[in-house]
Amino acid sequence: MFDIRKIQEKVIYEAVKAESDATTAGNITSHSDEEDTVWVKNTMKRLEACFDQPTLKKIRRNCQCGYGMEERLALLREIMSQTSTLEEFANHEKALASGMSWQEGELYLEFPFCPCPMVATVEKLETDTWCHCTTGYSKVLFERAFGCEVEVELLKSIKMGDDKCLQKITPLSPVRF
Repeated sequence: MFDIRKIQEKVIYEAVKAESDATTAGNITSHSDEEDTVWVKNTMKRLEACFDQPTLKKIRRNCQCGYGMEERLALLREIMSQTSTLEEFANHEKALASGMSWQEGELYLEFPFCPCPMVATVEKLETDTWCHCTTGYSKVLFERAFGCEVEVELLKSIKMGDDKCLQKITPLSPVRF
């Protein structure tokens, strides 16, 4: 059975361990007595107490679970096969239906709901630390689709009180259509 909590514990543990050590990783993630909502909030507090912002972002971006990645990648590649520019790509019917848009020369990805099942029961997050897992997911997805490095900027987060989740996707070199 798909257990998102166990997956997140493992990926956070490994991401923290890669930036520090096994003891720190265990201290941050090993709290099985905490209910999921409490665990999410406390894990972020423990991370924030141990690491600076750039390291936090790196750790969380490395925590994406990859759930459904191949299906989403197939969709992006299908859209790319029918377009020849980023603007055409973003304005494709299937891209628009998937939450992408093109505004003032920039590609955006929007969700009308929080896409993370782990925080479904969390009403509100105090910081955007948890959300960088999703930007990491988007980074991997779009880099694989575009064949180049991309920057993903979190602009809005439903769990932070915004009306939607919004990311700006910026290719750092030409996209290979």
